[in-house]
Amino acid sequence: MTKVAFVGFGEVNTPAEIILKKCADAEASLKKEGLDLISVYPVTDDYEEKDIKKAIAALEGKSFDVLVCCIAGWIPTHAVVKVTEHFRDKPMVLWGLCGWVEGDRLVTTADQAGTTAIRKTFFDLGYDFTYIYDIIGLPSKTKQVKEYAVAAAAAAKLRHARAGMAGYRDMNLYGTQFDGGSLKRVVGPEIETFEMLEIQQRYEKLADADIQAVIDSAMSKWSFVKPANPESMKKAAGYYLAIKSLCDERGYDAISLKDVDGMKKLLGFPPAPIFMLLADEAGLCTIPENDSLGCITQLMVKYLTGQCAFYLEFYEFFTDRVLAGVPDYVPAEVVDGKVTVMPAAFGELSEGILNVSRVKPGKLTMCRLTYADGEYYMHMVTGEGITPRKWEEAGWTQPAPQLPGLEILLDDVESFAQNVMCQHYIISYGDNTALIENLCDQLGIHVIR
Repeated sequence: MTKVAFVGFGEVNTPAEIILKKCADAEASLKKEGLDLISVYPVTDDYEEKDIKKAIAALEGKSFDVLVCCIAGWIPTHAVVKVTEHFRDKPMVLWGLCGWVEGDRLVTTADQAGTTAIRKTFFDLGYDFTYIYDIIGLPSKTKQVKEYAVAAAAAAKLRHARAGMAGYRDMNLYGTQFDGGSLKRVVGPEIETFEMLEIQQRYEKLADADIQAVIDSAMSKWSFVKPANPESMKKAAGYYLAIKSLCDERGYDAISLKDVDGMKKLLGFPPAPIFMLLADEAGLCTIPENDSLGCITQLMVKYLTGQCAFYLEFYEFFTDRVLAGVPDYVPAEVVDGKVTVMPAAFGELSEGILNVSRVKPGKLTMCRLTYADGEYYMHMVTGEGITPRKWEEAGWTQPAPQLPGLEILLDDVESFAQNVMCQHYIISYGDNTALIENLCDQLGIHVIR
């Protein structure tokens, strides 16, 4: 749960009961949004600064993701700054409440006199903050406060996140590489690489009973179009256990594997069912082909939305939509109906267990983090995902499987195409652009819409 320090301010000469009620109502609205609050109010500009000292004492040593400065009326700037300076390393929300109407007249406590006096000061002091103000007669901007707070919590989590990657630069692709120093400095996560030999060594030490337990408890949930080779089932379960043990030891929240030139070529096993188990049973973000920044985009979206943040890649562009699918797997969370699999082979590659599930339709957000000329950019767009027409990728053994995918209706396909950053984009359901924009703003990432 996102943790928020909530400090309500009001001038010492304003009737205390008014400031108290306004702050209490604002506090209740944030709690209703699911935020975990540490609250201090009212904080005034009393001459002895008792309220200021009370607020500092209440927050010092506490763990929280964002500081919400709730301005319930006019307040001299110094009273706010004497509190905020103790927590200047935290992202902040400068939130101005508003007046109300009584009969035929408007009543105000000069909330925006307070915020307009403070906003430039916060800017001059170099605070990482957003400015939000309520308007009489309109709903409170509580949701905007929440979105910024959730983004702040995600940014804090990213700072210490770790992703694991077996190998590097599958198929010698350019767009899946990353710059470790700038990624750590700007976004926060660490991508640690390890060798496929380590997976194989762990796999060889597994007990048959442990492998069978995964087959019985997890893979038995899948609906098989036709039976899979028992050896394929064993490999999927075993490699899953080997990779999971490594992820558990090193604290990885996300994983990518060298796919075409690694698992398929060297170990003779397409990793689709391994990714399914890692996503569904271990709760990890998963993406194939050493897609470094795709992996980091997944972490960003998962921390913001709580969703699995799955990937799709593009197959065709149309005038009003794109066809996006995957040649391997999708997490169970996004499956419409039962998780459905079948044994299949593509070209000269070994036969594996392919996911052929239907993907849930609905409003969605597509996004992708990228790096260019020393700067990070986030390209994102919203669309409507619909069940695709019958389609196949040439090269699969016939009858060719219907791959998981969506036709995604976009307002402007041409604009999207001219800004597209990679074949892989990360998908989440709903319009999550405000959350992503808030996170990018806090991290210094440029947004492309």
